[in-house]
Amino acid sequence: MYNILLNAHKGFGYLELLLVSLFIITLVITSFGFSGKIKPLFRKITLFTMIFFHIQFLLGIVMLGIHFSSGTDMGSIMKDAALRFQYVEHPFSMLIAAILMTIVNKKVKTNDTLSLKIFFMGILAVALFAFAFPWAKVFGL
Repeated sequence: MYNILLNAHKGFGYLELLLVSLFIITLVITSFGFSGKIKPLFRKITLFTMIFFHIQFLLGIVMLGIHFSSGTDMGSIMKDAALRFQYVEHPFSMLIAAILMTIVNKKVKTNDTLSLKIFFMGILAVALFAFAFPWAKVFGL
């Protein structure tokens, strides 16, 4: 069961990278556009990025629950930097990023123009995602 969830989490991770890239591109295009009007394409990309943030987070939480039910203690995890990143920093950062993307999606859905507040919340969500993304595991860096 754990391997199935792990492979799904990895597969959705690649899709999430694509969606985050599209989100950044459309965010910059919208913010530097003539009037800053939010177009339907930006709304859809923001929605799908948020949905996949949530799917990824739920898969990760289930995997975390399976792992910790096997008797792993937090003392040894907090002493090891790699384990601390995997089991503490990664989930917490992704939770905050998912919350910020939910707020950004709500603001994009209800406003006609992109404000600076929405722009910076989107950039912060992407920055947290980039920090918490396991680049070395995914791309072998």
